[in-house]
Amino acid sequence: MAKDGAGGKPVADTGAPRDLGPRTPGRHVYGPRTLATLLPPITRPAFKSRSPAAAQLMSDWPALVGPVTAAVTSPRRFSGGTLTLAASGVTALELQHLATQLIARINSALGRQVVERLRFVQDDSITGAGSAAPEVAAPEPVPVAIGGLPDGPLHDALARLGGRIASRSRS
Repeated sequence: MAKDGAGGKPVADTGAPRDLGPRTPGRHVYGPRTLATLLPPITRPAFKSRSPAAAQLMSDWPALVGPVTAAVTSPRRFSGGTLTLAASGVTALELQHLATQLIARINSALGRQVVERLRFVQDDSITGAGSAAPEVAAPEPVPVAIGGLPDGPLHDALARLGGRIASRSRS
């Protein structure tokens, strides 16, 4: 037997659910809820490890700095207003001289003052389009003469194929 809170008189326990008053945090609420009440418990763990500004910097990096700079750099970490970028030694030195322009470009693209300082770490595995030597195109092989076949697309294709085979066997 349980006691009623109002008069302290014993009441029979029927097993029916009782009204427990206002809901406490941690209790499951059945029924429709707004999205605003569902998002904080879901996003809190993600934002503990990475801030929204850092996530935006990482995902939008090529759009923020442009394709040329994005090809030779890689954002590694953003903490306390300092953005850590990985770049090759020569590129890092060049970007260090252009740091104020790069910070201004990033902040203007984000629409608010997010990045205050840049820190560079050397990573020679990052190679950009400007640092690689331009590729020299191999000369087109000379087509071979094919007799007994009328002129047309098939004749031209077989002549080019024969020329490629012949140039590979020579080298």
